[in-house]
Amino acid sequence: MFHLHVAPDGDDSWPGSLERPFATLEWARSAAREAGGDVVVLLRGGTHELARPLELTEADSGVVYQAYGYGTPAREEAVLSGGRTITGWRERDGVWTAEVGDLETRQLHVDGRRAARAGIPGLPGSSPAATATGYVTDSAEPLGWRSPRDVEFVHRGVYPWTEARLGVADVSRDGGLTAITMARPAFDWAAELYDSTWDGVTSTGPGLPTRIENDPSFLREPGTFVLDRSRPGDHVLRYLPRPGEDPARTRVVAPVLETLLRVAGARGTAFLGLVFADATWLRPSCPEGFVHYHGSGYYEGGGVGVAVLGEGASVTYPAASVTIPACVVFEDTVDAVVEGCRFTRLGASGLGVSGGEGLTVRGCDFDTLSAGAVVVSGSRGTVIEDNLVRGIGLEYRGSPGISIMGTSGCVVAHNEIGDVPHCGITAGPGEGTRILNNRTADTMQVLADGGGVYLSGPQGDSHGNGALVRGNVIEDTRTPYNFGLYTDYGASWVTVEGNVVARADNTAVLHVGPPLENVVYRGNFWDADPLGHDDPPSGVTYEGNVTIKDEHELNAATAAIRARAGRRHRDRDRSAGA
Repeated sequence: MFHLHVAPDGDDSWPGSLERPFATLEWARSAAREAGGDVVVLLRGGTHELARPLELTEADSGVVYQAYGYGTPAREEAVLSGGRTITGWRERDGVWTAEVGDLETRQLHVDGRRAARAGIPGLPGSSPAATATGYVTDSAEPLGWRSPRDVEFVHRGVYPWTEARLGVADVSRDGGLTAITMARPAFDWAAELYDSTWDGVTSTGPGLPTRIENDPSFLREPGTFVLDRSRPGDHVLRYLPRPGEDPARTRVVAPVLETLLRVAGARGTAFLGLVFADATWLRPSCPEGFVHYHGSGYYEGGGVGVAVLGEGASVTYPAASVTIPACVVFEDTVDAVVEGCRFTRLGASGLGVSGGEGLTVRGCDFDTLSAGAVVVSGSRGTVIEDNLVRGIGLEYRGSPGISIMGTSGCVVAHNEIGDVPHCGITAGPGEGTRILNNRTADTMQVLADGGGVYLSGPQGDSHGNGALVRGNVIEDTRTPYNFGLYTDYGASWVTVEGNVVARADNTAVLHVGPPLENVVYRGNFWDADPLGHDDPPSGVTYEGNVTIKDEHELNAATAAIRARAGRRHRDRDRSAGA
């Protein structure tokens, strides 16, 4: 095993030894390619600032990137950061300002804490109203917005499962009113997508905003910030400090890179014990905005369909959608391992996997993410186990904790997921999915119509290669209109057995549209009967399930299931030759 070393205080002219380490991962990558064979790149503790994403290809197959001391009590914290430390602060009227050139970001972290973008709770005025191009209000307050093109409207709950973000193009006087013109094409796309009928009443467009963000006039709450881009190439960052913060002692980091690591086509690569931090995602700040529909998907035009939900009720859905990207990306890899890592302070999803086979994500922590933790599409044999997911979906509220789609033989097991705004685990159409012994709590905290575990669409063509959902504990599914364990939208060839569901708005639902086919609910425990349990549809077998309304009795009856669920206590810091 050949070892190379990288340290923040190293030098790329040195040989990469323990005593004389390299300074950059790019230099270590080149040296590893030249060395060939089994190579471990050991990252010393500290922040490894990336000037550009680290790109690995088939030429990097077999290389291990590992925190120094991983697997021992002497493990060092090695952070791969895509951020820029902000200096040169000036203080005026209690607000810190820094000139940051052409910096673009949507996030800010102050001494490791996520600062929120400054905002107000809605459009001011006595009777604001939507127009064909935006909004009008009798309030003059928007005329005082110092940087209107930086302002973003948040539209939560257009549908109960959506939250859109749309930019402003202009603010002007219109007689005695104030006219707000919204950026296109986002506003037009929102008019296409958010077209629904309830009880015979049709609504079109996103409606009034539920929150408005990112203008200096909104800096009212300590710990919030604004990026003012009104002067091209001469942007100004403004931050309203919390009590006790001092610009001379406080470390402020703005995420700059959108991707930290991309691994494409490599075989047998491994990443052990690393911290991936400080990345952003700028697409929602463009005129296209973020026209959200469901989960991690958003709309970019291209056609819509209409789903009829009953007499006098319908919603529009996108004919095609795009998935929020991840800040760490694996594409068409074979037998890659991500173990004992932390993903934090990221402006999109944490880890994205597309194609390939045999990738394992084990014992990782995911927190402080704008979108989801793990998003997998089109891969085979992916294993996601023993991970901890907390505090995700901070900006894109529909994002699930763990999402898989179009996979074959994917296993999601023994993960703990909580404090999330929508679903804990979602599985779209696929084959051979196994969702086993996970624990979800405090899911669905913001948006509705989802669950702790959610499946939709065909999951195979027989029970032999269908989905198995077993041994999961699902508690505290928060919003009204949710289903703790949710098989939805034509789910077929699914076996749901031996799970525990408690404290949900509804434990499960058997009548959905399109209807369930070849779905078995067997031997589950809940504190309330699922909707439709007394009259299961023809496509559902409902047998041997037990409803125990008393919490103590339910806990006692399910003690064995609970003991096996969630993250296993294990030594996650396995060394790789260090």
